[in-house]
Amino acid sequence: MEKLNEYGLMAWDGIIQYAPKVLIALVILWIGLRIIKWVVGLLDRQFERKNTDPTLRPFLKSIIGAILKVMLFISVISMLGVETTSFIAILGAAGLAVGLALQGTLANFAGGVLLLLFKPYKVGDLIEAQGHIGVVKEIQIFVTIINTPDNKTVFIPNGAMSNGDITNFTIEGKIRVELTPGISYNADIKKAKDICMEVLNNHPKVLKDPAPFVGVKELADSAVVLAVFPHAKPEHYWDVYFEITEQVKLALDANNVPIPFPQMDVHMHGAEKLAGLANNN
Repeated sequence: MEKLNEYGLMAWDGIIQYAPKVLIALVILWIGLRIIKWVVGLLDRQFERKNTDPTLRPFLKSIIGAILKVMLFISVISMLGVETTSFIAILGAAGLAVGLALQGTLANFAGGVLLLLFKPYKVGDLIEAQGHIGVVKEIQIFVTIINTPDNKTVFIPNGAMSNGDITNFTIEGKIRVELTPGISYNADIKKAKDICMEVLNNHPKVLKDPAPFVGVKELADSAVVLAVFPHAKPEHYWDVYFEITEQVKLALDANNVPIPFPQMDVHMHGAEKLAGLANNN
């Protein structure tokens, strides 16, 4: 019982000695996190006021917020009596171990830095990468977020983005829409081309420069395939694609230009002999 009483007194003394420090540290941690949130919000407003590149803003906010939180955490630890130098050494060793274990994550971080330096795309660009096509919504520390035409949000690791092929449809400000309608071999090709060109010239979202093009692309098995190539702004790509496809079909139908179904001609050799054998039986 004496030992228990002694341990109890020691524990009570420890609580009395460290409880105020722990309480103060928790209060400072809570206040510090609120201040960091306010500082990051203030910086975001400053970035917006100074027209900072929208691509950089989320990245800078994340980096600054992470650095401030690490500094706050180290300050709170030092208030509890932990040697800061020893803690930083331990933190560095732990960081090295974690870095080796999370090489892929670090590669994504490095990829994000490279993307921001070389800027193959920015927020709002229409791109195709890693098998996905969509508009860039945000470039974060580790991932790039794009919104696909069917309104799906795709998160692509920055490491893969920086090492893979990227097609940017927005940089040039113009994009060619490729349509390939087919007409019958019996149809008047010149008439069909004129009809398609008239549709392109009358569409408000088809650009005049570069001029739209209509030609013969291929002599396929059952149709003469036309190349109908209007140019549009990247943000109008899908509007032009779907609307021109529909309007070309309606215009060809209205002018009696046949669009054939896939078909195949089958030639029977020795058909008369087979018919004779069938009659004898």
